[in-house]
Formats: sequence, structure tokens, C-alpha cells
Amino acid sequence: MSLKAWAFAKPVRMRRFMNVWPPFLFAGIYVQELSDDYTFCRVKLRSWPATRNINGSQFGGNLFAMTDPIYPLMLLGVFGKDYYVWDKEATIEFIKPAFRAAYFECRLSLDTIAAIKQACADGDKHFPVLENHIVDAQGNVIAKVKRTLYIRLKPEHRPQ
Repeated sequence: MSLKAWAFAKPVRMRRFMNVWPPFLFAGIYVQELSDDYTFCRVKLRSWPATRNINGSQFGGNLFAMTDPIYPLMLLGVFGKDYYVWDKEATIEFIKPAFRAAYFECRLSLDTIAAIKQACADGDKHFPVLENHIVDAQGNVIAKVKRTLYIRLKPEHRPQ
């Protein structure tokens, strides 16, 4: 069994794996929750000296990094090994500085999942755009994040 298959087999295993993955571990990023069906994920950026910039607020690169693999990870968990799921494009708009911990919560509705499956059913590429916010502990918006994904059935699963 590949490492990828092993990690995706159980969401709790994937969450633990992500929390020791060097890009997250050393950036102070922590996956707090990943639902059993991969439709919800909550990520925290800790506030400690190594995550702050020269002004004492959270480093923008870490804020952006905490959002990077989350939607592709969730969709791979939902769709399984029959699909390619990659980031295609991403933007972040910083609204206000974060001086404490920051949070990123993602939810995939059943309607969103169904729409993506339907758009990919003929084997063509699909580029859904998912928008979300990074917030502080009080729910104040710190940044707006927009991610465009690339999703497509793998060749062996496309209709002939």
C-alpha cells in the first residue's frame, strides 16, 4: 500500500500525517479537525515568535500556506483515487493583521460535490473556484482566499 493510500484510508490518520508534515509543522500550522467524510476541515496557525513578521503580526506566507493543500486534500478524500485534484491558481487578499492565532475552516456541501462530479463526468477538466476566509478567534476576517482547482477523472476512468 502506498503512503498516499495509507494516509487517505482514515481521515484521523491524514490529519495526524498533515500535522507532522514539515511544511505545516515548521510553519506552526495545525490541522485541528478533519471530518470522517472529508467534508469539513479546521486549520489553525499558531501564534509564536517563529510565525510572526517584523511587525509582530502573523507572517502572510504562513497565512497563505495554511490554506494551500486543504481543498485538494478534502476533495481527494471525497473522490478517491479516480480523480486528479490539484491547485491551479490561488489568491489572497489581506484584510487586517493577525496578532494571535488564525483559523481556516472549509466545508464542502453535498451540492458542491455533486456539481463537481457532474462537471467531470464526461472526462473533461473542471476548474471550480472556492472562496473562503481566514479568521481570528473572535471570527474577524483577516484575509479572503480564492482557490481555483483542477479536477479531472483519470484516463482509465473517463468515458470512451
